[in-house]
Amino acid sequence: MTVSPDKIRMALVHDWLTGMRGGEKCLEALCELYPGATLFTLIHNRGSVSPVIESMDIRTSFVQKIPFAARHYRNLLPLFPSAIERLDMRGYDLVISSSHCVAKGVIPRPSALHLCYCHTPMRYIWSMYDAYFGPGRSSGIAAMVMPDLAKRLRRWDVASSGRVNYFIANSENVHGRIRRYYNRDAAVIHPPVDTAVTRLSVRSDGYYLIVSAFAPYKRIDLAVRAFNELGRKLVIVGTGQDEKSLKSIAGPKIEFIGWADSRTLDSLYSGCRALIFPGEEDFGIVPVEAQCYGKPVIAYGAGGVLETVKGGWAGERPLRGATGVFFREQTVGDLKLAVLYSESLDFDPAAIRRNALRFDRRHFMESMQAFIQKAVSEEARNVQAR
Repeated sequence: MTVSPDKIRMALVHDWLTGMRGGEKCLEALCELYPGATLFTLIHNRGSVSPVIESMDIRTSFVQKIPFAARHYRNLLPLFPSAIERLDMRGYDLVISSSHCVAKGVIPRPSALHLCYCHTPMRYIWSMYDAYFGPGRSSGIAAMVMPDLAKRLRRWDVASSGRVNYFIANSENVHGRIRRYYNRDAAVIHPPVDTAVTRLSVRSDGYYLIVSAFAPYKRIDLAVRAFNELGRKLVIVGTGQDEKSLKSIAGPKIEFIGWADSRTLDSLYSGCRALIFPGEEDFGIVPVEAQCYGKPVIAYGAGGVLETVKGGWAGERPLRGATGVFFREQTVGDLKLAVLYSESLDFDPAAIRRNALRFDRRHFMESMQAFIQKAVSEEARNVQAR
């Protein structure tokens, strides 16, 4: 391969296009960098992603043709390895997968270069298996088949990692998982945050805020129970599979508003007292977004927030320049302690925003472009040396 990325046949591969979350924001930036690439995915719900992504040449797998797949695609997990492997990569010299499930398992042609931007190794079968399929989380057929299915998926996941020439992790946290599960090294490039559309806010309307999909590992249930007991107002932005159960336990101070458009979200970030982040994320763009507005983050002290939030631990001596508070255990008591402790601290909104600007979108795009160019150049030298 002796030409630059903008002149070669390029494919982007993303697990599924069903909504705009953190992974899709990374994909959107890649689409802006390489608008001439072909975009492959398991399933595409038209209109569910940004105009930049929708404008790409999008090609889907056989999963797209399954009648109920648009809403229940997650139930088709056993089919995903086969579906991703059947995507036709024969016409492409460079493949860039954006993967948190099976996208990195595509089969490029032998001479192609494959770079994987890894949001995480498949969390359903590795680090968060119990959160999805542990006791009380699954029943019926799922409870019976998942133990054996997970074993098969783990074997496939490890084997298919060998199809990747270079891994890029979205955080040091995920870098550790890639090394642990795949025995591979990875560069680290943090995901993009569009800091230009945010603004510093010193206003507080007294409520706390959650912005999240309602997946089990997000632990929104923990926040609902804690704020029921605290009697503080909690505004929750999002939808998802746990919505019904969450609303069933919510008290009068908990407000669900569904997914919010950018203008509404801007107003909610600007007016909140702090962001509540009770789950463990691979990286977590939402805590960075909140900090862009000068808002502190109250988070479970694990995962990506340890890289993005300068947090002191609840109940301990305040950390100088803190941009948030960490709690140690995912319990109602520890989260309540962190909220109460945060209310005793005097945060500097301007310093919080400065911390978030480290993750500006431009930095992501420049870093990715430089990494891809270097990988292509190294591959070209390797080809010439053979």
